[in-house]
Amino acid sequence: MARTAIPLVIDDVSAFARRLRNALAAEPDLPGHLALLNHVARAAGHANFQDLRAGPPAPPAAPSAPKAKSQTLARALQVFDAQGRMRHWPNRTSVQGLCLWAFWARLPPRKGLTEAEVNEMLKAGNLFGDHVLLRRSLIDHRLVTRAQDGSLYTRIEQSPPDDALLLIRAVG
Repeated sequence: MARTAIPLVIDDVSAFARRLRNALAAEPDLPGHLALLNHVARAAGHANFQDLRAGPPAPPAAPSAPKAKSQTLARALQVFDAQGRMRHWPNRTSVQGLCLWAFWARLPPRKGLTEAEVNEMLKAGNLFGDHVLLRRSLIDHRLVTRAQDGSLYTRIEQSPPDDALLLIRAVG
């Protein structure tokens, strides 16, 4: 598997080193590989390593962006970049479920899709590289149904909640 270069810009190396030292000092033992990557990313100002891999933070929202009516919607809006791609998988289940509506809206209504077609759409809509997680979550949140043999995926027709409608409009 080819390695992808991930640029890391550190504005203040001294503050970065201090934050990294403090994070490592809080660990009882030497952290594992992923934990160390997360510490480095946090010391550089990112939420975690996935956030670092996703690239620079999205620019501030345009004035026409909808004002979030709930904290869950506000958190969900932060997950997507300016092109409507999901930058990372949110920690909170409520935010995860809300974010999935953006993918639900991109699926054609009343049309069966193959797993490859669904994967293609999900890959294009996320930057963290886990389309399988998204596909399973769409099924778990009852937004998509899957044939018993996995050959056909169909969007479940339903009315999105108000926050989901605002999110769908915002991320296109």
